[in-house]
Amino acid sequence: MLSCCDLIKGAAVALLALSAHGAWAQETKMNLFKIVTIKDEIVIGLSPEELQALGGKDASAVAHALAQKGDLTVWQYNVHRGQNGEMQQAPTAKIGLLANASLRVEPYTTPYQIMPHP
Repeated sequence: MLSCCDLIKGAAVALLALSAHGAWAQETKMNLFKIVTIKDEIVIGLSPEELQALGGKDASAVAHALAQKGDLTVWQYNVHRGQNGEMQQAPTAKIGLLANASLRVEPYTTPYQIMPHP
């Protein structure tokens, strides 16, 4: 039989584990953007640190950095089935983006879990 003290300790450990998982999820939160050209559209993912290094935290920062630098190396994201069988937005390839006059960068939302890139 479990004592009240054991139940409280168990609840505290579970709460600590959940808060640590929540903090990890916040740290690895990816921001998705759709890159639109005349030919096609792709989805890319950037971490908060990568966005900060580009000088912002939104689509305009990505567009500005691309226009200023002329090219960026980013991770392309696509929908895949995860190990648990659920659909998720995951990195598939590291690609190079070249600045182009007909380029548009938009925020991208997905109903799927977003996986961080390596």
